[in-house]
Amino acid sequence: MPGLAVTSLTLSHFRSHKAARMDLDGRPVAIHGRNGAGKTNILEAVSLLSPGRGIRRATTVEIARLPERLGWKVAATLLRLGDMHQIETWAEAGEARTVRIDEKAAAQTALGRLVPILWLVPAMDRLWIEGADGRRRFLDRMTLSFRPDHAEAVLDYEKSMRDRNRLLKEGAADAAWYAALEAQMAEAGARMMANRSASLAEIEDAQRDAATSFPRADLQIVWPEDPAPSDVAALRDALRDNRRRDQAAGRTLIGPHRMDLAATYAAKGMAADQCSTGEQKALLISLVLANARALAERGGAPPILLLDEVAAHLDEGRRAALYDEVVGLGAQAFLTGTGPELFESLGARAQRFAVNETDGQSRITEEQA
Repeated sequence: MPGLAVTSLTLSHFRSHKAARMDLDGRPVAIHGRNGAGKTNILEAVSLLSPGRGIRRATTVEIARLPERLGWKVAATLLRLGDMHQIETWAEAGEARTVRIDEKAAAQTALGRLVPILWLVPAMDRLWIEGADGRRRFLDRMTLSFRPDHAEAVLDYEKSMRDRNRLLKEGAADAAWYAALEAQMAEAGARMMANRSASLAEIEDAQRDAATSFPRADLQIVWPEDPAPSDVAALRDALRDNRRRDQAAGRTLIGPHRMDLAATYAAKGMAADQCSTGEQKALLISLVLANARALAERGGAPPILLLDEVAAHLDEGRRAALYDEVVGLGAQAFLTGTGPELFESLGARAQRFAVNETDGQSRITEEQA
């Protein structure tokens, strides 16, 4: 059994799953079924064992099973470094999401300290060629795995920025009110930037001399204009000095929410957005694996990996290499694909499940390897 693993997963009125349970033994989990059967819904449920809105960034209303819309629930038993934990997260119809850990109410941020989860889903295939928002989320997911308090810094910064943006749009002139919000933004923003930079350094270290079949990616934080100051006092002063410009725009124009992430295919010296789609996918896989290695090398456990339809875009050799690296890491990975043949090279190293959908309801069946 790996150092971190979901040993049972129960879904209730979650997307296409009216009621489902999976008992897991810590091996990688290979899930196959036709498109629309409900495979990705299982990965989405696991992603909600971490802070945030999961792999689809869905609202609680969108997750609830149709047509009932009674709300939904995910429950899991988690083994972490020899200790068992019970996690429940749910939302009643029209209500906010609730979390309970070991039968006690908890904030979502507490999940980040307990369950590091990384994912790679088809929507991320265009990560390097679309907007910066997705790349920031990708970086923050990596950062959260190293520094669970990063979620709190991001939430604090975004709340203070929303309040400041409201003042800007309303044309408020209360300098003291602005100053208070800018002080909060500077404190949280400096933590965000420090966390992101330190996490990139750990990813770089994990890629150096790694025995991997996937290409190394050089990562760099970039800015649309002059970089925001990285220390609290300088960032606070910059926000103050930029108020007039921000008022004209109706929003905050400087700060860590404006940064971007650039990647270069190291062996070719080629920017990721200029690489082929296959090379871009290989870079993403490489970074997820590097993140997992870095966490394992810290002396803890590798994170849980959610790899949705990743096998379909790799040739047979690359698929086998990916599976070998996942198993070598000792990580519990949830992998999906349309057919069982995509997981042949895993052999008995994985648990296998088939997902079928009938009349809008998904059913999960465990299969023998």
